Amino acid sequence: GSFDPEILPIGDVTADEGPRADSTQEKLGKLRPIHGPDGLITAGNSSSLNDGAAVVVLVSEDYANKHGLNPRARVVAGANAGVSPEIMGVGPIPATRKVLERTGWGVGELEAVELNEAFASQSLACMGELGLDPETVNTFGGAIALGHPLGCSGTRITLTLLNRLEQADAKRGLATMCVGVGQGSALLLERV
Repeated sequence: GSFDPEILPIGDVTADEGPRADSTQEKLGKLRPIHGPDGLITAGNSSSLNDGAAVVVLVSEDYANKHGLNPRARVVAGANAGVSPEIMGVGPIPATRKVLERTGWGVGELEAVELNEAFASQSLACMGELGLDPETVNTFGGAIALGHPLGCSGTRITLTLLNRLEQADAKRGLATMCVGVGQGSALLLERV
């Protein structure tokens, strides 16, 4: 499938744990809110916590040339930003604006976007504020479907972004995520 280039089977585990095959709209509609009876966030519109590991090899252009390596992409720029912890989850908004301003890229130039989903509402807020084209965001599924492997989510979404760019023969993409207590990170990749 779409994730085959990203998965190295270990023992009997050959695929991710999510999405859950037995999920239905009816079952999701019966889930209780996690923040009081009038809350909107449930286990069904939040990312699950999963085990995971990821690795990338990042080298300079000089090193790649010296050792005959054929890079798949280059890191154009990265940025971090923060917001008040009370509105955690929207850190990708200022981080993305910062990295786009730093490079002169516009949102319309992004052919693929990987936005880590802590919660559906958080992702929708980020997409709306940034003006992201929904057709470019998490087209293979986000953390709500796939899970949120703590400690490797950033690498996971970056690898998925790279694979999406390659499969679509596209060039420019954004990986962005919220991080605890209001932080946000954003990374621009360009295939070479």
